Amino acid sequence: MPRKADRPSARARWREVDTSWRFFLSTLVGAWFTKQAYRPVAFPRARGGPSFFAGWLTNELALHHVAWQLFATGHHVRRGALKHWPGWLGLVSALAQLGLNYNLFKRAQEAEPVLRAAVRDALGEPGLGEVRMEEVRSLRGRKLVVPLPPIDGRVHRRRNVVFATHGGKDLKLDVYTPKPGVGERVNWASNRRPVMLYIHGGAWTISNKDEQGFPLMQELAARGWVGVNANYRLSPRATFPDHLIDIKAAIAWVREHADELGADPDFIVISGGSAGGHLAALAAVTPNDQRYQPGFEDADTSVQACVPLYGIYDFLDRDDHVGYTEWELFLTRVVMKRSPAEDPQLWHDASPIDWIDGDEPPFLIIHGEHDTLAPPAGARMMAELLEKVGSPVGLAMLPGAQHAFDVFASIRTAHTLDAIVEFTERLHARARSVERAQPLAAG
Repeated sequence: MPRKADRPSARARWREVDTSWRFFLSTLVGAWFTKQAYRPVAFPRARGGPSFFAGWLTNELALHHVAWQLFATGHHVRRGALKHWPGWLGLVSALAQLGLNYNLFKRAQEAEPVLRAAVRDALGEPGLGEVRMEEVRSLRGRKLVVPLPPIDGRVHRRRNVVFATHGGKDLKLDVYTPKPGVGERVNWASNRRPVMLYIHGGAWTISNKDEQGFPLMQELAARGWVGVNANYRLSPRATFPDHLIDIKAAIAWVREHADELGADPDFIVISGGSAGGHLAALAAVTPNDQRYQPGFEDADTSVQACVPLYGIYDFLDRDDHVGYTEWELFLTRVVMKRSPAEDPQLWHDASPIDWIDGDEPPFLIIHGEHDTLAPPAGARMMAELLEKVGSPVGLAMLPGAQHAFDVFASIRTAHTLDAIVEFTERLHARARSVERAQPLAAG
């Protein structure tokens, strides 16, 4: 029988009980986060916002959550959490979460074959001289430890270049170019580099070029491309089609300054996420439409490929993909300023699916299966309509992915970058082959 002096004091026993309960309650919070990654709550329900953020963080940073849970479990166990029953319940919960979160990481790796298949659907098998996905490796190793993408020392970023002034507002873009000696291993035709123009998301109302597209811009610039990340006017001050006009102005600016940038004006790819995905797709299917080019009507605003990520493709929601009236109300009050009943043509014009006619550039559409902000059914519809008219298209529905998954330097982001690099570089290789063949044909 332990001596009285060896028995823990009442205060010590209380600390142990308190630690057990703290451990148990903390694992319940972790369990809620994990649940949102597997079963997110759709908008516009009140829990939709918290569910999105919790599931998004857990999904894309699954191994970081595993590391944190291991640390927290070890810390509480050392402090005596298992001396009382709540601690044992907490341990069971923590072990279950470790397994579930590791499974999230494994599920993120399933993006690779899905993306690989989508690129093949759009372009077929790689031909001679075309890059293959197994030759591309973007974010790897230490880069995945830090959630936010690191700065690539091979890339130069020129910030806040004014490319247009609309509505009394200077619109700015950033230009990413490889530093001297970088990317020279690629034999670009005429020493001109292909261009990737990225459009940020944010529900047409928030965010800017500094917050999105950074991993893609750096990766392509390090491979010899010119990356351009552009701002556009935001609602509610801006009214559609102001946003689209600004994107087309950015395309026109790139072509006008191609010599200065060392860029190939005949090969521009456009991409973007969420609202940026919508605008990228809309710009791709409305080339040189003078209604959206006031003051620069004669500029060439065509693009050679489009890679929209988790975008919106039908403002009218004709197949009830979004499924709630708040969507129409938001667009009417904030973005369009007119209801579908007041101006149905305006809403059709804002919907990329209504412009599809078989003249579209190749599309690689990337979307998450668990996207609760931009329903994946819309991406499927866009891909089906493009395929129906014979336009090259690949659709990658990423298992388990939420909206905005590529913000973090995650394994899913790495696979996505690999696919975009293969898709764009294969297209550019084909364009170079055509350029080389033309003089021979003429002779």
